[in-house]
Amino acid sequence: MKKDKNKKQNAFTQKILEGFLKLLPSIIVLLIIVGAALYVINTKAPTEVKEPIPPYAFDGNDKPVVIDNGQLKLTMDPATTEFTVEVKDSGKVWYSNPKDAAEDTAALDDQKNYLQSPFILSYSITQGLETTYNSFAFSAQNGIYEIVPGENEIRVNYSLGSVQKEFTIPPVITKTNFEKFMGNLDKKEVDLIKQYYKKYDINKLTPKDNKDELLASYPVLETDVIYVLRSGTKDNVRKTIQDKFEAAGYTYDDYLADKELDFSSSSSDTPVFNASVIYKLDGKDLVVEVPFKDLDFDPETPIYTVTPLPYFGAGGPEDQGFMLVPEGGGAIINFNNGKTSQSSYYTNVYGWDMCLSRDAVVHNTRAYYGVYGISEGNDSFVCILENGRSYASIQADIAGKNHSYNFVNAKYSVCQREQYDVGDIANSEIYEYATDLPDETITQRYKFVNSGSYVDMAKTYGEYLQKEYAGYLDLVSDTSTPVAIEMVGAIDKVKQIVGVPVSRPLKLTSYSEASNILDQLTAAGLTNMHVKLSGWCNGGVQQKVLSKTKTVGALGSKKDLQNLISTAEANGNTVYLNGITQYAFNSNILDGFFSYRDAAKFISKERAELYEYSNVTYGQRENADHKYFLLHTDVANKYADNLVKASQKYGAGASFQDLGMDLSSDFYKKKTYSREAVLNEQVAKLENYNNNGTPLMINMGNDYAVPFCQMVTGMDLRGSEYTIIDECIPFYQLAVHGRVDYTGRAINTCGNMENEILYSAEYGAGLCFELMNESSFATQKTLYTQYYGAYFDAVKDNLVNIYTRYNKELGHTFNQEMTGHDNLTSDVSCTEYADGTKVYVNYGYSDYTADGVKVPARDYVVTR
Repeated sequence: MKKDKNKKQNAFTQKILEGFLKLLPSIIVLLIIVGAALYVINTKAPTEVKEPIPPYAFDGNDKPVVIDNGQLKLTMDPATTEFTVEVKDSGKVWYSNPKDAAEDTAALDDQKNYLQSPFILSYSITQGLETTYNSFAFSAQNGIYEIVPGENEIRVNYSLGSVQKEFTIPPVITKTNFEKFMGNLDKKEVDLIKQYYKKYDINKLTPKDNKDELLASYPVLETDVIYVLRSGTKDNVRKTIQDKFEAAGYTYDDYLADKELDFSSSSSDTPVFNASVIYKLDGKDLVVEVPFKDLDFDPETPIYTVTPLPYFGAGGPEDQGFMLVPEGGGAIINFNNGKTSQSSYYTNVYGWDMCLSRDAVVHNTRAYYGVYGISEGNDSFVCILENGRSYASIQADIAGKNHSYNFVNAKYSVCQREQYDVGDIANSEIYEYATDLPDETITQRYKFVNSGSYVDMAKTYGEYLQKEYAGYLDLVSDTSTPVAIEMVGAIDKVKQIVGVPVSRPLKLTSYSEASNILDQLTAAGLTNMHVKLSGWCNGGVQQKVLSKTKTVGALGSKKDLQNLISTAEANGNTVYLNGITQYAFNSNILDGFFSYRDAAKFISKERAELYEYSNVTYGQRENADHKYFLLHTDVANKYADNLVKASQKYGAGASFQDLGMDLSSDFYKKKTYSREAVLNEQVAKLENYNNNGTPLMINMGNDYAVPFCQMVTGMDLRGSEYTIIDECIPFYQLAVHGRVDYTGRAINTCGNMENEILYSAEYGAGLCFELMNESSFATQKTLYTQYYGAYFDAVKDNLVNIYTRYNKELGHTFNQEMTGHDNLTSDVSCTEYADGTKVYVNYGYSDYTADGVKVPARDYVVTR
């Protein structure tokens, strides 16, 4: 019985053990989870300690800093970092800041500080509030900067912020040393100084004194009696004390030794920023650099913009001169023109960055080249934006608004920002910033010209371009007017198929019809035609993505396309296949486009989904017909390659609808591209295509793309004629004419044919026409009514007449440099070429006689 009982007990124990072993893994996991939870609950998260940005310190040297390379001499005032540049061969002296800015009676104190600052930055916060710091008030006056001379260069390291100004007085000093220096002063001076120092003796502390805190701040107190400068001492008193100590024999070395005794720290919520500006003498050029790697800031208060030399060469109220700005081909704002009620000038270099979202657009500003300048008397300079120009905006204003000076400068966006919607949790606007700066450097080059003429300024810029793009901007061999002909192939139109609305390509000009049109134009005498074939593939003008290229069946066979290209080439003309490579319209995964993978990303990491904007409300037109995507940079590069490969396959050139005109960054998480990096990508692509023998055509003509192209269409010749502007001039065209073919807008569809012809004549542009074989009725009930004036049969005779006269009178000038230009009146101009040809253009409504030549109203006259 006993044996059976033991046997049952053993079996029961065995079952319990087996059950426990089965549950053991679950018990272990549970214990781990509970332990982890207890650890998280009872363990404090480490407090992130913000390292303060260490400010620079001025060494007190009052000797001017000078560098001289034999052609330029730069002399810097160490007390303010303002400087002068002497041009040796002319004797002209240019000032970094107005000479008498501190005495400007038209300026308030803040404006005076700006006028005395060689460097300005602004920072922003989450709510988008922007605050501006100038180097005079927030660095020079505080003594928180350093000057580092080098061979033909000077580096200025700025700290900008509300940091207490440094004075050469002891913050802490032992009793022995204090009495030594006080022994050299009279009793009245000693009594004055003692009012602002507190004496501490470790053996005689008051009940209010915290011994541990004092020893932590001043360890020397353990062994010595000390004097500590009172924290509330004002700057004017500190200056007086500094003078007294200096008279007593106190030196800067003594000051540095006493600073070592001070371990106290004072915190401030006011942000401090470090930035470096490097001035280099390069031959007869002054080169200014701002390296991003030397920008030091708290991520919670990112640097938003920087403006190097905001008032370099600024003209005063008595000076005669003008500012050159890159509006259209170029524009002049005269000093002191009295237009103080007008808005200041502002433009974005290369237009808007499409990877920065915006809710509304009233007016798009854009410059397709980064250059500005100032002319004063018989001297001038052009400032060429080199590295970092894609971040720049150029701004200018006249005297009489905030102060007495006329100025122009470039302002660079550093940390790009984007507003996002947090309406459910906050009433204020919230911004997100791109704080990871690329390893890039802003570079501006000032080229000094021994002439006050904008023509000579333009020629200096042209020489720079020819050197910068050696081998690409040689004189062309044209002997007749270059003509850009855009053939509109197919557009998309919604049709009802079995009662369902479906978008289908609509033929406007087939390949064979385009060939016929070119034959008629050739027979009428047109030569040197650059034919842009739009809407030839992937659904039409607003094509689907170029993951592959598929011709539009309604336009004809591939053989028809090949015949068009071959026939045009046989007649000495070039056909370019046009394509969109940076955007995705009406495309989905069946077209090879997956938006979550292929679209660029905003700063918020959302897809770069874009919209057209209403001309009435200026807001986004948020419906499917007006939505499209900006492509990820790698995808855009791939599609550009696909367009060029297709063009090479047919023996044609490649025409880019957007590349070379639009320039956008890409905040794609796995592979981010800054706007400057995308610029470099585009340059490399275009240069490679050009070197491989593919003729290239682009729109607008951003300066970095022009050297690699055979034709630029849609160049903005006049820009927006803002009221503050006094004259429009062909500055850019003076620099590149005869080295690349370019046109303005299409004459027959621009809205003002007469003006466009006159602009072309003044600016040395070729002619551009948009053509289609179908009548304008075909575009009704579509989104392409802009082609209303493109019907070939209706415009043929006028087109031929315009070309015949233009080519007869101006055709010989397109392989020549433009050598002169003058605005004779507000309505009449004269453009001159290397062989002496002069082109008089009269925009007015009455005849004008110039140099014995009668120029009819609204017409041009050419003399040879």
